[in-house]
Amino acid sequence: MLRITNLEVVYSDIILALKGISMEVPAGRIVALLGANGAGKTTTINAVSGIRKTLDLTIEDGSVEFEGRVINDNASHAIAALGILQVPEGRRIFAELTVDENLLIGSYRLRDRSRFRKGKETVHEYFPILKKRAGQRAGYLSGGEQQMLAIARALVAEPKLIVMDEPSLGLAPMIVTEIFQIIDRINREQGVAVLVVEQNANVALSIAHYAYVLENGRVVMEGPTEALRENRDIREFYLGLTELGTNKSLRQIKHYRRRKRWLS
Repeated sequence: MLRITNLEVVYSDIILALKGISMEVPAGRIVALLGANGAGKTTTINAVSGIRKTLDLTIEDGSVEFEGRVINDNASHAIAALGILQVPEGRRIFAELTVDENLLIGSYRLRDRSRFRKGKETVHEYFPILKKRAGQRAGYLSGGEQQMLAIARALVAEPKLIVMDEPSLGLAPMIVTEIFQIIDRINREQGVAVLVVEQNANVALSIAHYAYVLENGRVVMEGPTEALRENRDIREFYLGLTELGTNKSLRQIKHYRRRKRWLS
């Protein structure tokens, strides 16, 4: 469904943020994009979503294809109209509007309003709390409820692909687990593909089918999540586990043993 090929992205005509990355998101699958701060994860999804002008971001080389169509030069609203909806980092709901008004804004691409009513019923099934809070200002929701609203706002637009940027950011572990379980349900029951950017590798790998690891704007590792979870370097560097299965902080890890075959 989504294919990124040798993508190079520059900020302000100076900073090379992505250095020829390639990756794919098949239809109906969940793909995780992992990496530390500054690795290029958010840049990747901003390039996919067409959020370039306000960030002074330019695609210098390579291509982004969606369902066989190159979308490098498409504006963000045109990309959304194709079925790619982004759930941005930090929720970014419309705080002064009600929960229902936020959902209504999310449905702008639907010409048939009956589909919006059906979509709202669907998101209420996944997020019952939003039905209870329908008339409440979104700014008064808890952090977890705001994240649910941000996901629901994308889902009500009937996306083919949802791109999520750090959905666990700033949330309590119990809420993170609940939200990722719902993301998994949405994928299984609605057939919506998901590209999820996460620093919390453990929770991302718990639902993803495939994952890529970015470092300094390059893909240094990729594979099915089952294989990555058993990889020694992933376990220590991203999951904080030693070979004995005990917790280990990143400060205790002297270096990231990146094997040459991952870079070849």
